[in-house]
Amino acid sequence: MSPRHPGRVRAAGSDRELEMNDLSVPVKTSIVAVLLTLVIATRFHHFGSALHLPDASMAVFFLGGVYLRRHALFAGFMLLAVAIDYVAITGRGLSFYQHYCVTPSYASLLLAYAVLWYAGRMYAPRMAANGRAVAIGLGLALVAASVSFLISNGAFYWFGGRYPQPNLDQYLARLWRWGPLFVRTTMIYIASGFLVHALIARFAPAHAAHSRSRA
Repeated sequence: MSPRHPGRVRAAGSDRELEMNDLSVPVKTSIVAVLLTLVIATRFHHFGSALHLPDASMAVFFLGGVYLRRHALFAGFMLLAVAIDYVAITGRGLSFYQHYCVTPSYASLLLAYAVLWYAGRMYAPRMAANGRAVAIGLGLALVAASVSFLISNGAFYWFGGRYPQPNLDQYLARLWRWGPLFVRTTMIYIASGFLVHALIARFAPAHAAHSRSRA
């Protein structure tokens, strides 16, 4: 990346980098809009079931950390997730605090989603549209998604009060049943996001140069 123009895309063969700190306001606004739409469309079960889309919340927090980074935006997405849960539960005539999934362990979602957001934030300076950088990002996302699931699922099992006699064998069976599904879904969303990033990084500069040459 040029030292005189740190915010520009640098093309060197197939290595095209985007500096996350220098994304323009319209680009960041567009990313916020996409991530908001994704979490609303998939976390709110009425829409998610109709669209046959699995919950993208874990992926949204990782990608938010990569592209948005700001602590305030993490708090905003966290509040949105809770608000969606509240509306989805109470909208069916149920009490939020009496719902099966809402236990004292619900608070662990803050830590579980923070793991994803700040793992993405840590990866952001290394983000690039080349194989090595993408592999690093996917590897970090896999670790973060696994840890995040362990936190939320483990807290629900051990501290949620829904299992009168919790034991390790039962917990490991549940972990093996649900963990791969949640992590795999998260990785599919994140990989799709990285693919879109790579395509934009590859073709946007050429399109912009072509447009300027015609002007």
